[in-house]
Amino acid sequence: MEHYYEVNKKRWRELLSIHTVSGEYDIEGFLKGGSSLHNLELEALPNVKKKSMLHLQCYFGLDTLSWARRGARITGVDFNEKAIEYAQMLAEKTGLQAKFINCNIYDIEKHLQKQFDIVYTSYGVLCWLHDIQDWARIAARYLKPGGTFFIAEFHPFSWIYDENSQKELKIKYNYWHKDEPDHGISETSYAASGYKLQNKETYEWNHPLGTVVTALVEAGLTIQWIHEYPFSVDGDQFKFMKKDENGYWRLPGDPIPLMYSIKAKKII
Repeated sequence: MEHYYEVNKKRWRELLSIHTVSGEYDIEGFLKGGSSLHNLELEALPNVKKKSMLHLQCYFGLDTLSWARRGARITGVDFNEKAIEYAQMLAEKTGLQAKFINCNIYDIEKHLQKQFDIVYTSYGVLCWLHDIQDWARIAARYLKPGGTFFIAEFHPFSWIYDENSQKELKIKYNYWHKDEPDHGISETSYAASGYKLQNKETYEWNHPLGTVVTALVEAGLTIQWIHEYPFSVDGDQFKFMKKDENGYWRLPGDPIPLMYSIKAKKII
């Protein structure tokens, strides 16, 4: 597994150097007081003020610091050391209070012992993880009794289709999880249009929705709700998506789920 993660990390290091200058993340707007959060997660977690919060796979911390701006006492974790350095720089520039930890989340227990009121993660995170059962165990382990877990994520069913198809959905990939990851080659990435990447390889794992839900339940969490959505926050997911009046991206006719969210509690 170490090889897969190292290849992915090299790509994310390069992507960081692009994403922080491309304008797609609107870092300038964030520094002026903006937020990177969407209504979907704000409605699920309406009051985080003075709550302790753990953000798994936080990348370079825009969402992490957006929660801090709403009053959360937050810790962000990511395996990309360059992203963590950039997150710390953003925290210093904005004066927002947040702690950042650089590690693979499977190694988090070597670095962090406390528990939190909320464990949060979102958008394009699970495909980079090989073991969803251990991920769920970690999420549950870091919740206080009575704490809340929340994830918003791209729907695994949407990933079976060819992302390069210009006009219609065409099945290209397998829906079911495999121990060995899918090996991809791509010179471009989301939020990086016009840039050609040197680190073209990726290794990704698909995790069916039922597998994710079952893992969370087996880890001891009580599911409050599961929502599926016909829209996406990512307009690059398919070439023929259109933005709606709320700023989300849709396929003509809303034929398939593009995202889902899960909210759960740790009862004991």
